[in-house]
Amino acid sequence: MYEHFFQCPHCWEEISMLLDSSVRHQKYIEDCEICCNPIELDVSFEDGELIGFSADGIGQ
Repeated sequence: MYEHFFQCPHCWEEISMLLDSSVRHQKYIEDCEICCNPIELDVSFEDGELIGFSADGIGQ
């Protein structure tokens, strides 16, 4: 597992999420732990290292 810190695109608070580095590409929706709004995450790993990350607000 890989812990990644980023800003919520809705409330701009810094949050962290645990990402599964054993899966090369993941795209899923997770709610912000602060404001509970949905965030679409697009995550890419290569050889266990994070090489791509985006967190976009849904409904903006």
